[in-house]
Amino acid sequence: MTHRRRAAFALGGLSVAATLVGCTPASAPASPGAADAPASTGSYADGEYSATGEYQSPGGSESIEVTVALEGNVVTEVTVTGNATAGNALRYQTEFEDGIAAEVVGVNIDALSVDKVAGSSLTSDGFNDAIAQIKADADA
Repeated sequence: MTHRRRAAFALGGLSVAATLVGCTPASAPASPGAADAPASTGSYADGEYSATGEYQSPGGSESIEVTVALEGNVVTEVTVTGNATAGNALRYQTEFEDGIAAEVVGVNIDALSVDKVAGSSLTSDGFNDAIAQIKADADA
């Protein structure tokens, strides 16, 4: 990657961060998607990436399909599709699918460390697993 292109990516990331900081009220809590994670440690190629994240639930092994669009290391879109077919796993995966975009869109991928989304804490393990795979695939 050329020096000019790296500089453009860095400036783009700073611009997004400055915009987000300017829009956040001083009393707003930190985003759960960005808790205790480094601001940016990698350089990722823009594009759409998909991975399957796996995790353990009381009912056994579960998985979710995660697709993210990256632009300047920032998640611009996210789609999660659960693979559970019944019971609590289906319920929690559905709730996670409905709530994840609000937690991660607009966040630097290196800052993602999802803990609990819409009452689902175990599905987050599968999401974080998929994000780790996506980061490896997108590493520029």
